[in-house]
Amino acid sequence: MHNPGRTPEQLAEDLLGRRFEELEPEEQNVLRRIATGALIDLDADEEAALHASFADRLADKVAAVGGSWSFIIAFAVVLLGWMLINSRILEAFGLHPFDAYPYIFLNLMLSMLAAIQAPVIMMSQNRQSAKDRIAARHDYEVNLRTQLEIVRLQRRFDRLLDHLDKEREIAGR
Repeated sequence: MHNPGRTPEQLAEDLLGRRFEELEPEEQNVLRRIATGALIDLDADEEAALHASFADRLADKVAAVGGSWSFIIAFAVVLLGWMLINSRILEAFGLHPFDAYPYIFLNLMLSMLAAIQAPVIMMSQNRQSAKDRIAARHDYEVNLRTQLEIVRLQRRFDRLLDHLDKEREIAGR
């Protein structure tokens, strides 16, 4: 929807009936893109990935692994193995369990894992919220561009109909 020679200010007046300065920043950005014929920027995932730090990417990976069934199953196997090894099995081989019941060291390890994993998952959720905000902004821009294109096409169609009506009047005389 390129409008050669049209400034964002002119488009604001023509398409929205408002002054450019009265518009929201998102609306101003859309009108600037329309005036230059530019497409919308990167999609939400690309934009979020562009600004992601190493810690952000690590938080996403930890949340993806920690929130999977494979992690839950593997963790259950490790816990059961820990409890079996530290029960009477080691005593059958003449060894003393390194963390006998009530598994105090295991409880310490689980507490430390939970203390670290919970904030990392919350960081990942915050990043997902940021991605959702970016996606919503992109959706808004697409919808606004679509509405502006519909208004522009409607006006062109109206001018065409006016022109045809004038041609009929001239031909009917």
